[in-house]
Amino acid sequence: MQPWSADLAGRLEEHVVGSELLRGNPLDDPHERPVLVYVPPGYDDEPDRRYPSVYVITGFTGHVGIWRNRMPYRRPFPETADAVFASGEAPPAIVVFVDAWTAHGGSQFVDSPGTGRYHSYICDEIVPWVDGHYRTLDAPGHRAISGKSSGGYGAMITPMLRPDLFGALATHAGDALFEYCYLTEFPKCVRHLRKYDGDIGRWWDDFRSRTSFTKPEDMELLNILGMALCYSAREDGTAELPFDPVTGVLRPEVWDRWLAWDPVRMVPEHAEAMRSQRAIWIDGGTRDEWYLDIGAQAFHRALLDAASPRTRSTSSCSTPATAASTTATPWRCPGSATASPPDPHPGGPGVSTRAPPPWFPAGRAGPIHRPGPSALLRHGIPLVSATHSTELKIQN
Repeated sequence: MQPWSADLAGRLEEHVVGSELLRGNPLDDPHERPVLVYVPPGYDDEPDRRYPSVYVITGFTGHVGIWRNRMPYRRPFPETADAVFASGEAPPAIVVFVDAWTAHGGSQFVDSPGTGRYHSYICDEIVPWVDGHYRTLDAPGHRAISGKSSGGYGAMITPMLRPDLFGALATHAGDALFEYCYLTEFPKCVRHLRKYDGDIGRWWDDFRSRTSFTKPEDMELLNILGMALCYSAREDGTAELPFDPVTGVLRPEVWDRWLAWDPVRMVPEHAEAMRSQRAIWIDGGTRDEWYLDIGAQAFHRALLDAASPRTRSTSSCSTPATAASTTATPWRCPGSATASPPDPHPGGPGVSTRAPPPWFPAGRAGPIHRPGPSALLRHGIPLVSATHSTELKIQN
């Protein structure tokens, strides 16, 4: 594998899209944003053919430029997807890399008075722009969204809120079960804020005055401030912390605003939207620092509970908490009107004993629960699994 960029069998096109929804946003971030669009091999050879599309969104502090980052002995995401398409191991698809970066690290892909209208930006501006400029199959059954960490969070909630646009999702270590992934960070932040007299604004001013991430408190305080701007900003755009920054006492009325955005808690209200999904993939590293593997299990259970009682699956994504592993569950809502019968594989109904898709990192093994031929790969949705753990293995 060469350590520099390689020629693609498909093509990665760069655009800048002006957003009226982001113009004048609270953080004065750019309203003109880069959008990368990958078209698969053969796109120019069949001018009448239309393709499914996959929207890929980044984790906290991420922007579209990270997709070109190179690590030793690993292909960047676009090259990995291109190799899968070129080999014929997945049906061709258009892949859209969306930028939702903000000055405070990210937007969580929601509309907020603290950051801007990033959910609406993706759904009401970027999706129509892509459909207008590329030969997509313009229907939710042919449009998916995928992301890791905060991107995984966005991949969970976006189809809940807009099932008219997105009919499949993949969440890799997505933020979920907030009392585990966020609440445990609050006392750490209280301790960090002692040197700033409990004023997170003072820390922010200091952070911007020097080289970033040169103090041990930087990432944890940036994360809490960024999330507060997304989940609990006041109407004037001021971040309201869900705890007292001096005593650490929880502020229930603010914390409840955070919990209202927890994907696990959102599922019951959006059960019909989740039942309409053609395919759902959930994974998380079992050594994840923010316990997002547990959040993945809770989200999976919430989905099963939201399914029709007559057809509810009894499967579980529970995984032994062994080191260097990933719990992973591709799932098709049993209550979906478009559900397909289970795969006739020797591992039992809905269980595939075949090897994992080729874009997974080496070292993955074990059966993959995959309820029927509607799994993501069969719909031309290439997804690169990513978790906070560095060594990965699928187990069920």
